[in-house]
Amino acid sequence: MDRRKFLQLGGAGLGIGMLPLSGHVVAENQLTFSGIDTAVKKELADTALNTATKMGATYADVRIGRYLNQYVVTREMKVQNVVNTESIGMGVRVIAKGTWGFAATNDMTVDGIARATAKAVATAKANAKYQGEPVQLAAQKGYGEVSWRTPLQKNAMEIPLAEKVDLLMTVNEAALEAGANFINSMLYLVNEQKYFASTDGSYIDQDVHRLWAPFTVTAVDKETGGFRTRDGLGQPVGRGFEYLDGRAEDKVKSQTVLYRDSYDMVEDARLAAEQAREKLSAKSVQPGKYDLVLDPSHLWLTIHESVGHPLELDRVLGYEANFAGTSFATIDKWRSGKFKYGSDKVNLFADKIQPGSLGAVGYDDEGVKTRNWDLVKEGVLVNYQAIRDQVHMLGQKESHGCCYADSWSSVQFQRMPNVSLLPGTDELSVKEMIKDVEKGIYIIGDGSFSIDQQRYNFQFGGQLFYEIENGEITGMLEDVAYQSNTQEFWNSCSQICDKRDYRLGGSFFDGKGQPSQVSAVSHGSATARFDNVNVINTKRKLG
Repeated sequence: MDRRKFLQLGGAGLGIGMLPLSGHVVAENQLTFSGIDTAVKKELADTALNTATKMGATYADVRIGRYLNQYVVTREMKVQNVVNTESIGMGVRVIAKGTWGFAATNDMTVDGIARATAKAVATAKANAKYQGEPVQLAAQKGYGEVSWRTPLQKNAMEIPLAEKVDLLMTVNEAALEAGANFINSMLYLVNEQKYFASTDGSYIDQDVHRLWAPFTVTAVDKETGGFRTRDGLGQPVGRGFEYLDGRAEDKVKSQTVLYRDSYDMVEDARLAAEQAREKLSAKSVQPGKYDLVLDPSHLWLTIHESVGHPLELDRVLGYEANFAGTSFATIDKWRSGKFKYGSDKVNLFADKIQPGSLGAVGYDDEGVKTRNWDLVKEGVLVNYQAIRDQVHMLGQKESHGCCYADSWSSVQFQRMPNVSLLPGTDELSVKEMIKDVEKGIYIIGDGSFSIDQQRYNFQFGGQLFYEIENGEITGMLEDVAYQSNTQEFWNSCSQICDKRDYRLGGSFFDGKGQPSQVSAVSHGSATARFDNVNVINTKRKLG
């Protein structure tokens, strides 16, 4: 429908869509738009913890969750869809006879929670018959009653739908005026209201907000029928709606991504239309060896696939082999203390605390206060990502705080935290980096990728490619992808821009586990240079 008709009907539709789900009574009807009262959640949690203890559990934790999502989807000057979802329930995890048990329910009454807890304990006791070694859970102090909230100025869920539609229509109009033939744009908003309690003595209330504003612009050559696309370069973030208040006059109007603390979606749409049209006449790349200058909007995905996944301890130990593969970064390499994951310039760290990141929370989903830690230090592999029942395998005593479940109905397990590349210590701008490159390609934005089951051999594309000759950008290229292996690639890193260029990229949909779960994770970096990397032409053979 068009914008005018949509806005006439949208208010009533949104009001209905955001009502709590029908079905079980939630805490004696004490659910409000802002969630369940904390005192009620504590009462329900104590029901689970006391039931588990009485039935013989040596440890128990409970997660009460309310998950809200909103999607606003448009194409050209029309609204395609608005979807609001809500899910409420409780998951309880126990250790009984040295074995894990888990159960979940959306019957949010004292009796319903007691029944689910009894099921979790019974499951653990049944599993104990088949488990060789008991669970070794790292010690964790209780924090009492604490809370954490995503720092934000504007709760995106409370912004009027009309304002969101107006933003997307302005974005689409800007792209069409700048030469786009088609544009799809959307808003994806998430609010996780999560309450955690455990027999360690923690009662943790968290309110987590995330948003993403993606779009795709298409330009068509009407004479040849050829077309090119360019996706938006704004990144998903753990921020409020103020992230979309960006204004181009406060940013660099060039190939630099128009985001950091805020994102000018309208200006990016204009640039996308111009660049998609420029792609139609861009020359196809000549295969060969190039020095690559990789923007953070591109490099985040390479970090995710070649560092984040291979350093998940459960993958390293083979627990993910049946579904997602294993890892080349085996325990023996870490134990040697000498494995060169990258050059001396490369310092990679994990965290769940970076402001504005998708992974930022105060506590993980087993009540561990979040922090950061080194994975690769001056090129050497020094650690992995591990949770409470894994760290003893590394001879460590404290969880890294990277346990997560995507729903109250899913069991929490080790998930990738934010994994990022430290910026360089010497002052270096992108322009100065490019001046030192004789034959290279500057890559902006993420594209298609392929990586093997051990996260070693890979190929990555992108959104925008610019040829560099003798320190100057000479024009746009097309059909570019680079190939390498993880160790060779990170050892080719010769320069990293300083902290002024540091930015976050990321994904809402990092998949893992059976049954599969998704999590949201960010990866930060400054622009970095990688020398003598193999580039292929993805379209055709060249003479």
